[in-house]
Amino acid sequence: MSILTTENLSVSFGDFDLFQGLNLSVGNDSKIGLIGPNGIGKTTLLHILAGLSAPTSGKVHLARGRRLAYLPQEAIGAFADRQNTVYGEMLAVFEDLQRWGQRLAELEQAMASGEYSDELLEKYGDLQQAFENAGGYEYEVRIQQVLQGLGLGQEYWHMPVNQLSGGQKTRALLARLLLEKPDLLMLDEPTNHLDLEAVEWLEHALSAWDGAVLIVSHDRYFLDNTASAIWEMRPHGVQAYSGNYSAYLLQRQERWEYTQRVYKEEKARLLKEVDFIQRNWVRASTHARALGLLRRLSRDLAVVDTYGLMALRNGKKWSEMALRVRPLDVVEAIRKVNAVQLPSDRPPHIRPRLAAAHTSGNIVLKAASLTVGYPGNSLFSVEEAELRRGECAALLGPNGAGKTSFLKTLLGQLAPLEGKVQLGAGLKTGYFSQAQEHLDDSRTVLDELLAHQGMHPEEARRLLARYLFQGEEVFRQVSVLSGGERARLALAILALQGANFLVLDEPTNHLDIPSREALQEVLDNFDGTILLVSHDRYLINRLATQVWELKDHSLQIFKGSYREFILQRPSGSGQVAKEQRALLPSKPLVRKDSVAAHHYAAALATLEARIHHQESAVQRLAGELQKAGQEGAYETIQVLSWKVAQAQVKLDNLMTEWEKLASG
Repeated sequence: MSILTTENLSVSFGDFDLFQGLNLSVGNDSKIGLIGPNGIGKTTLLHILAGLSAPTSGKVHLARGRRLAYLPQEAIGAFADRQNTVYGEMLAVFEDLQRWGQRLAELEQAMASGEYSDELLEKYGDLQQAFENAGGYEYEVRIQQVLQGLGLGQEYWHMPVNQLSGGQKTRALLARLLLEKPDLLMLDEPTNHLDLEAVEWLEHALSAWDGAVLIVSHDRYFLDNTASAIWEMRPHGVQAYSGNYSAYLLQRQERWEYTQRVYKEEKARLLKEVDFIQRNWVRASTHARALGLLRRLSRDLAVVDTYGLMALRNGKKWSEMALRVRPLDVVEAIRKVNAVQLPSDRPPHIRPRLAAAHTSGNIVLKAASLTVGYPGNSLFSVEEAELRRGECAALLGPNGAGKTSFLKTLLGQLAPLEGKVQLGAGLKTGYFSQAQEHLDDSRTVLDELLAHQGMHPEEARRLLARYLFQGEEVFRQVSVLSGGERARLALAILALQGANFLVLDEPTNHLDIPSREALQEVLDNFDGTILLVSHDRYLINRLATQVWELKDHSLQIFKGSYREFILQRPSGSGQVAKEQRALLPSKPLVRKDSVAAHHYAAALATLEARIHHQESAVQRLAGELQKAGQEGAYETIQVLSWKVAQAQVKLDNLMTEWEKLASG
């Protein structure tokens, strides 16, 4: 049964269609990740589903008696008229239980004062049982666990909610929604204001969530650990994929390969028919056949114009309008067939290039007996740290621990309180700042790029186009750029520097998933050294050869991959659950200085995603077989039995392949 469905949902702004004809369904226990490029309409869709705005056309149906709750990206306006403390706001969720508790206390007091009878005792027993079943003895523990888990410790509990910062309000609202337990929880970028430990806590909470969840997120690792289905929003609709984000990647690749195959086959058929028409058009004996073929070809080309090549393969019934298209002459048919292009549904994404101008020395960075901080405010100490050419160190730690201060100390922008930092020979450092404070707001995008690198304006515009600044967009003021646009401009400037040591402070912030994938590939192929601060665990897992963790006011060095770092953490420290860890590649992911190891890790990760996808297929087919057995559909049982057997054989073969690869 579905909690929520949509019927032909469309949103238009004048002549511009944001999306059209969406028919979606959210099941009782669905865990859906909604992805897509920035500006595609994800937040607009959530607003409509939540009833906060109306569609241009279409309907939204919420099942009777069901409740939904919505967390916006920013909850600055939340609690504006509330005088409650943070803890009081959470208690307000349980007003009914509090009244029950007060009534129980009154009955207890009455019995203690001598007002005792079998009727009163029975009434007390019934109320106590109902109170316990409703969680009356647990709700305060739940409140404390949720607040602590989301980074709102006891120091926040007695603060008025209307005095919280924007990020704190968002976390407080998320805490309240989790405590309310709606049937459908819709979250728009819920990890934006959470540190790593809080994100991991939220992953566990959503994995155990009894109801349905619809999550908009650019955090690919988060989607891997929470989603059991992916909805990819595109300009022409929403495509559904089963499994988590890694399974989606595999299925997306399979669909793309199928599209390529269809394109080649259908274009070859069209060209063959055009060749026949050319050779037989003027022959009396075959002219009629050529004319009939031309008419059919005209119809097919009209369908290509309307629906694309996939329509031909899928046997779509042509519309009456397409059937009445006037036959093209031979020359026009040839032109149209040659103009047919491979359809591309991949959204625009950045195409960065990061190449080191020259090779650095072997030792890139050394720090010893270092204390980082400000006069009168020591943040943390570093006993010893070393980074060598070709390595990638991921710097982790809670918000406010001093990660950015550490980067500034390494770059000489902040003097250490004690100790020293030594940079290696032949270094050319490129720094990506999270705040992009080096950008001049008074300049245009084009002028800002030219200020960092002298080149012909046309060359600069070609480079900016790789970062999605096209046409008149290059003349926009930097001051009016969005966070994502500022990040793309900063990456374009970084690409010009030819640095062999990249110091990156949250480089994927504000980037959508296609751009994150593109940047990840570029960094994975970068032949220099990287020091990375990021909440993007998917990126860290792909790149890191060392993990530097800020913990207990010291920098703790772990030499190994992110997966190994996760596995060595003691239980109870907020680490990924065992079943979630299986999503990580089983061998360390090293960077390009070992090409064979890189290909090995990539092959293993792909194989694990295929296994996960095949397990889902076996489970789905087994469910269909069970249903057919209950219905007595014997012909269907025979077909499904064969499919289950074949799917299991494929799964067994994949597992055998995995064992060979992992043991090698």
